[in-house]
Amino acid sequence: MFHITRNMSTEDKRFYANVFRLVMPMALQNLINVGVTSTDVIMLGRVGETALSGVSLANQVYFILSLLFFGLTSGACVLTAQYWGKKDTRTIEKVMGMSFRISLLGGLVFGIAAFLAPQHLMRIFTGEPEIIAEGVRYLKIVSFSYVLSAFTNVYLNIIRSIEKVVIATVVYGTSLCANIVLNAIFIFGLFGCPAMGAAGAALGTLCSRGIEVLIVVYYAVRRNQIVRIRIKDLFVKDRDLSRDFLTYAFPVLLNELAWGAGMAAISAIVGHLGSASVAAHSVTQVCRQLSMVIAFGVSNATSIMIGKAIGEKKEALAREYGRRFLRLSILFGVGGGILLLAITPVVCAVMKLSVLAKSYLTVMMVIMSYYAAAQSVNSTLIVGVFRAGGDTRFGLILDVGVMWLCSIAAAAVGAFVIGIPMPWVYILLCSDEVIKVPFSIWRYRSYKWLNNITR
Repeated sequence: MFHITRNMSTEDKRFYANVFRLVMPMALQNLINVGVTSTDVIMLGRVGETALSGVSLANQVYFILSLLFFGLTSGACVLTAQYWGKKDTRTIEKVMGMSFRISLLGGLVFGIAAFLAPQHLMRIFTGEPEIIAEGVRYLKIVSFSYVLSAFTNVYLNIIRSIEKVVIATVVYGTSLCANIVLNAIFIFGLFGCPAMGAAGAALGTLCSRGIEVLIVVYYAVRRNQIVRIRIKDLFVKDRDLSRDFLTYAFPVLLNELAWGAGMAAISAIVGHLGSASVAAHSVTQVCRQLSMVIAFGVSNATSIMIGKAIGEKKEALAREYGRRFLRLSILFGVGGGILLLAITPVVCAVMKLSVLAKSYLTVMMVIMSYYAAAQSVNSTLIVGVFRAGGDTRFGLILDVGVMWLCSIAAAAVGAFVIGIPMPWVYILLCSDEVIKVPFSIWRYRSYKWLNNITR
């Protein structure tokens, strides 16, 4: 009996050591990514509410594009994590080539649209001319960074599935430092530069993305000998692998795009409720991302470890990992919600917002505290557990159905038909994650998500 207990204790230690090794660098990456967004919000918040609102809404374009990248790579990692369990690195390289092909095309299309038609894109989110003007100034410059992001996002996310997670921390950490310095120079006009405001934030972002590409290219060519970037893989033709990619990765891509479109619709609804609502929503979203850095790291680690276990044909271990990660998601989700409540007074004191915007911000942070806890559970199960086992269609149906048919539809009717107060609109907009929790738990307990999809 003692021997069994000792073995279980050893396995527990090994599990949590692996979790720590994966989660901490990814949590730090998430924190750094939030830091980049926070830099824009804090600095532009000092410039004024109009500049902050314009850049926030303009960034919805990149937000949707980033979800395309995330959906693409999350779908690809359904395959690569299991192939990593089999140690089939050549197939991983082919999957990465397919992902590059789609991401670079997406970055190019979004970049052209943002550069040539920024006014039309901004009018989707707001009808206020001053906010549109600020957003246009931002999009005209930042549009050139979209192709750069297409390259770095896909590479860094896919090599996560082979447990190479530290390089992304280095890349994004360097980018954050550069972004802070360059934003300060360009936004406020330091060291003899003209004060560019929103355009300065865009220029700082563009330069930071260029630095990211340089570091990634150096690492891919000189350091990473396990999975290599091969130009020929951009044009690879593998019928069976392409079929698997469409079967398992495409639903994830659709899921993230539909979810991203839903988040953009939420921003559009909030955007038509006035600049005070937009500014408060912008700050709330950054705070939510800050509170979720560890929870999202847990979600990514879940996908890697369960996918690898399934690829190694250790199904019992995959089930046990799922149970443990679910408990961690609850722990860090509740912790994130408490953090949001704790920092609310500080955020209200720091941000240069109107009295109305600050009142909205206080209410939104309370709503976001329980939203974050529910999102932690759903993210770990849908993005981590289910996708690791190739169960990608369920997440697509659940995410899209609940978000569009419940929260967004109800909020749109409440805001524009009935005319309910803004805080009640925001409660409806943030109801989807709470509604999804029982369905996610039910699917997890069915074990229908556990499938070996390697060839």
